[in-house]
Amino acid sequence: MTQPKMPRYKSKKELVYAHLRTAILHGAFQPDERIVIDGLASQLGVSQIPIREALQQLQAEGFVVMEPHVGPRVAPIEASLIYEVFQLLESLEVISGRAACQHMSDLQLQEMEGLLRHMDALRDDLEQWSQENVRLHYSLCDWGKTLLVKSLMAKVLDQWDRLRHYYLKDVLVKRIDLSQQDHWALYEALRARDPEQTECVARQHNQRAVADYVDYLRSNGQMKAQA
Repeated sequence: MTQPKMPRYKSKKELVYAHLRTAILHGAFQPDERIVIDGLASQLGVSQIPIREALQQLQAEGFVVMEPHVGPRVAPIEASLIYEVFQLLESLEVISGRAACQHMSDLQLQEMEGLLRHMDALRDDLEQWSQENVRLHYSLCDWGKTLLVKSLMAKVLDQWDRLRHYYLKDVLVKRIDLSQQDHWALYEALRARDPEQTECVARQHNQRAVADYVDYLRSNGQMKAQA
């Protein structure tokens, strides 16, 4: 008889790491905000040891800065990072999309259609829609068998998560309809097994998005026009 697998035990350090990482990505900890280890240990009911271990890992990932004689603080994030984020997303989505054209099965196309219909129903729920949007990105990597792209995309989407929570909460919800139109256009290109059209849709999707976000940031004085 096959025994059920035991759930993986999470150490205190892993639990603290997950808590802090989510808080940083979602803006509960603001860029440049100091992290008070004593207060955090008391709040989470743990000693300082797992707090320090988690902070070291977050520092290695670029989310925390350690300052001598001052202590840890949340790494800053500039609005101008949006250019780099969307240039990387565009390149990664082109690779995963073209690969998916070659490898996706009819069953996976049906799965994508179902996911897009579910996302259509979430247009008024930004956080849930955003979670499913990440799932769509990762699924395309899985369907295209581009696992290295998936690992790189995860790092880029983490930075996007910080950007959208800190700078773009008010405008992102207004782009959901446009994003869904692009997602359905991508689906049609994949269903047609057309790698050129798939690439075209992916590029236009990212270029239009970054243009809209930059216009918003400039109109709010959060980004200067490039020379």
